[in-house]
Amino acid sequence: MSSTTAGRPSRDELVSLIDAGSIDTVIVAVTDMQGRLQGKRLDGRFFVDELLDGAVEGCAYLLASDVEMNTLGGFALTSWERGYGDLVFRPDLATVRLVPWHEKTALVFADVESSDGEPVAVSPRQILRQQVARLAERGWRGLTGTELEFIVFRDSYEAAWNNGYRNLTPANLYNVDYSLLGTSRIEPLLGEIRRNMRRAGMVVESLKGECNLGQHEIAFRYAELVDKCDEHGLFKLGAKEIAAQAGFSVTFMAKYNEREGNSCHVHLSLRDESDAPVFAGTREHGFSRTFEHFLAGQLRYLREFSLLLAPNVNSYKRFVPGSFAPTALAWGVDNRTCAFRIVGHGPSLRVECRIPGGDVNPYLALAALVATGLRGVEEELELAAPLSGNAYVSSAARMPTSLGEATALFDQSRVARETLTDGVVEHYVHAARAEVAAFEAAVTDWERVRGFERL
Repeated sequence: MSSTTAGRPSRDELVSLIDAGSIDTVIVAVTDMQGRLQGKRLDGRFFVDELLDGAVEGCAYLLASDVEMNTLGGFALTSWERGYGDLVFRPDLATVRLVPWHEKTALVFADVESSDGEPVAVSPRQILRQQVARLAERGWRGLTGTELEFIVFRDSYEAAWNNGYRNLTPANLYNVDYSLLGTSRIEPLLGEIRRNMRRAGMVVESLKGECNLGQHEIAFRYAELVDKCDEHGLFKLGAKEIAAQAGFSVTFMAKYNEREGNSCHVHLSLRDESDAPVFAGTREHGFSRTFEHFLAGQLRYLREFSLLLAPNVNSYKRFVPGSFAPTALAWGVDNRTCAFRIVGHGPSLRVECRIPGGDVNPYLALAALVATGLRGVEEELELAAPLSGNAYVSSAARMPTSLGEATALFDQSRVARETLTDGVVEHYVHAARAEVAAFEAAVTDWERVRGFERL
C-alpha cells in the first residue's frame, strides 16, 4: 500500500526504507498521563524481523507516576504489591512518521494493552478512542486542530536547569504579537522547526509571534481526533529536541511567569458519514439543532471535567481576567473573552475551546469535549444566548481556581463516571491528589523571598 502523505510512510514503505538503509531506528512511542511521548528506540532491522506484527513491553509505572517519574502507590493499575509488571505497546502501523531532526529515524505510535491483549482503559489514547467510538455510533467523526503556544529562550535546557529556571533570556525582549520583525529575529530556529514538522508529515499553516517575551505559535492543519493528538505530542517533543540541538530551550508550561501564559486553543467540529458538517444548519448563527445541544452540553458539564483540560497546579494560574485566558464558562461568536469562541461559517463552523494551556494532554481534553458535547445531545439541552460583551465581568459560571477544586469536581461528577467509567475517573483523581499533595509540601521561591529576612 502506498502512502499518500510525505513524511508518513505506510507499513510497506517503512519496510522498504529499512531494507534500503534509509531508516535504521524506529521509535515506538506511547503517551503517558502527562501527555508526553515515552517509549523505546529500536534497531530498524530488528523491528522488521521481530516486531512488525508484534509488540514491545514497557513498565506499567509509565501510567502510574508523576511528572518526575516517581512511583505513586494507590493505583488499581499497578503498585509495588503487584510488582510493577509490563504493559504491551502495540504499534499502530497507520501512524508511522519520519523524524527528520534525527538521522535515519522513524516513529510509530502504539496503543497500550495488558499482557492478555486487552486495551488499558486509563491510557490517554484509549480514553479518546472510546469517545471516538461513541461518535461513530451516531455516524459522526470529529475533526480538531490544536494551537500550541510556547516560549523560546536563548539558554540551553542544561543552563536553564542549572539556573533553577530563573534569569533566563527570552528570544524576544518585547511583545511580538503578529510582529514580522519579532519572528524574524529567531526565524532560523522557527523555520527549522516548521520545515522538520512538514517533513514529518504535518501540514504547517502559519507562524506568528505572541504577547509574552519570546512567545510564538505554529499552527497546523486540522485532522481526525486521535491522529491530531498523536501529531500534537510529536510536535511538542520535536520542538524541544530541535531547540536543544540549536542551544535554545522552549517551554509549553501554562504559566511560566506573571505575563501571558501559553495557551492551547482546541478547535472541534463533526462530520457525518457523507462528510457533511454536523454543526452547520439553518438556525440562528448558522447552527444546526445538534450543534446547539452539543455546545450546551459542554457549557453545562465541562466545569466538572476541568481536570482533563487543566491538569496541573500551574494550569490554574493562567486563568487571569484580561489575559485572553478564559475565566467564564460562556460562549460567544468570535468573542475571545469566552471559554467557547464560535468561529467559521457553513462547513467550517466550529467551536474553539480556549480553556487548555500548553501543558494539556490533548487526548484527555478532546475526550472531555466530546463526552460533554454528546451528553448535551443525549439530554437535548437548550443553548443559552451568546455573550456579546466582556465575559470576564459576566455572571457566567467560573472555571475552578485550583487543581484541588477541579479534582473534587471530577471525582464527584456523575457524567464523568458514566461517560469515561469509574476506573478512569479514579485513576486520574488519584494522580491529581498526589500532585496537589506534592505541591503543598514544597517550599517555593515566593515563600523564601517574602519570608527569609522579613518575617
